[in-house]
Amino acid sequence: MNSPRSENSAVSFEDVTVSFGGVVILGRVTASVPKGSITALIGPNGAGKTMLLMALLGQVAYEGKIRVDAARLGYVPQRLDFDRGLPVTVLDFLVMDRQRRPLFFGIGARHRARAMEALDYVKAAHLALKRLGSLSGGELQRVLLALALSQEPQILIMDEPAAGVDVAGEGLLCEIFARLHKDSPVTQIIVTHDLSMVSAHATDVICLKKTVKAAGPISVLTDEILAATFGLHTSQPGKCVAETWCSHA
Repeated sequence: MNSPRSENSAVSFEDVTVSFGGVVILGRVTASVPKGSITALIGPNGAGKTMLLMALLGQVAYEGKIRVDAARLGYVPQRLDFDRGLPVTVLDFLVMDRQRRPLFFGIGARHRARAMEALDYVKAAHLALKRLGSLSGGELQRVLLALALSQEPQILIMDEPAAGVDVAGEGLLCEIFARLHKDSPVTQIIVTHDLSMVSAHATDVICLKKTVKAAGPISVLTDEILAATFGLHTSQPGKCVAETWCSHA
C-alpha cells in the first residue's frame, strides 16, 4: 500500500472515517495518490468512492487526516443538474464564475481566449456557441472537463466522468486523460466502474469496499483483490488482472 506520508503524494488519506447517523460509510481509509498519476478509485456501488471524494473536497465531515499538496483543485461531477431550457451557451457557462461584468455586456477577450483554449483541448471548440441544454451526455462531460481545466488545477478530480456517455464519447474522454497525463504534471483522480478504462489508462488504483482493499500501482489488481472488492474471478489467480486485460485488448 502507498505510504500516506510519502513526499511524492499529491493526496494522503490517513485513517479517514465517514459516518452518518452512527452508520460507518467509510472506515479507516489509509492510502495515497502519487503526484502526476492517474489514480482510479474503484469499488462496487455503495463502496464509499464518491463519499471519499466529498471528504477530499471538504463537503462532508470526517475523522482522520487528509493532506493535499496542491493549491488548486478541479472537479468534474458525475452529472450537472440544471434547467436545460436556459438560454445559456457553452461559452457563457465557462466564463460565468470568472468574469465580473454581466454577460449582457459581452465576454472579455481574456476570458474568451481562456475558455476557447480549454474547449479546444477537450475537442469541443465547435460547441462554444451551442446552448448548454442541447448538449449530449458526452458533450456536456467534455464541457465540464473544460471548465475544470480552465481553472488550471494541480489535482483534477472526476466522479464517474464516462457515466451516461456512449462508447465513442468514452474513447474521446480517455484520449483526453492520456494526453493530459503526457502534457502536464496534473494529478488525476478518477472514480469509475469501468475496469477496462482502469487497465488501459490508470497508473495507480485504490480499491474500496467501505475500507481499502488494496492501493498502489496498477499491478496490485490481482484476481484475489478483485474478488475481495467486487466478487469477480479470473482464471489466473495471483496474476495482475490489468496485464490479462491488456494482453487481450
